[in-house]
Amino acid sequence: MKLSAKLVLFLTAIFANCLSYGAAPAGGSPAPLRVLLITGGCCHDYAHQKDILKKGLEERANIVVEQVHTDDKSTKPPLAILGNPDYAKGFDLVIHDECGADISDPEKVEAVLKPHRDGIPGVNLHCAMHSYRIGKPEEPVTPGTPHGLWFEYLGLQSSGHGPQKPIELHFVDAQNPLTKGMADWTTINEEHYNNVHVFDSATALARGKQAVRPDKTNDFVVAWVNEYGPKKTRVFSTTIGHNNETVADARYLDLVTRGALWATGHLKADGTAAEGYGAKGK
Repeated sequence: MKLSAKLVLFLTAIFANCLSYGAAPAGGSPAPLRVLLITGGCCHDYAHQKDILKKGLEERANIVVEQVHTDDKSTKPPLAILGNPDYAKGFDLVIHDECGADISDPEKVEAVLKPHRDGIPGVNLHCAMHSYRIGKPEEPVTPGTPHGLWFEYLGLQSSGHGPQKPIELHFVDAQNPLTKGMADWTTINEEHYNNVHVFDSATALARGKQAVRPDKTNDFVVAWVNEYGPKKTRVFSTTIGHNNETVADARYLDLVTRGALWATGHLKADGTAAEGYGAKGK
């Protein structure tokens, strides 16, 4: 089969990344975690958010972020990973921050999921929860069906959001290493994603309250962890992160960094990074 020039370039970048970061320097810190960040699609300023995330994560942990990005702003962005089940080869973690609500071909969704089913951890941010939808997202899924593919990986099914208004975040599992010592906070105007169904494999870490009307307040899970597939792959997700100011908020970046360290098994019980995986390799 003939590979497209785009795919060849993508695989070459992965190979170069492995050569650059595959071994720890003699007598120094462990090799950095290799993280693949996927961005692009509808409704968000991914052109800036991808760099905010890369800078924030690399400042907070011994992590190197490689990016797969498209400037396409449609609900069906032509992401370079699509159709390539080996897209995450050589990486320790994949961060899904894409927004592709109309990428609904089951074969393509299966290919996106294959690395995670094989054991590569995942972190999912904001609109990743509304991507790769097969069927009607507001209808509760039946596990094992194409409709449930992406939602089973996430551990939570969401179908939409309300207005942009502040969200009061409250951590409900204060003893979890991922949230230990973190303080509740209230966001700026943000989209609050609903919860159609929370799977038994998921554990809620934080809930958010948003007053949408004087007589109505929505209260939904906004951060959680999940064990996915036969290998019980670790998956961390948060629905927060629509606006640049939120993505750049130190509290948000701290949470996402902890999610990345937890998912890869590099977060200690007290919520700090494992030795060699903190800021500047500490």
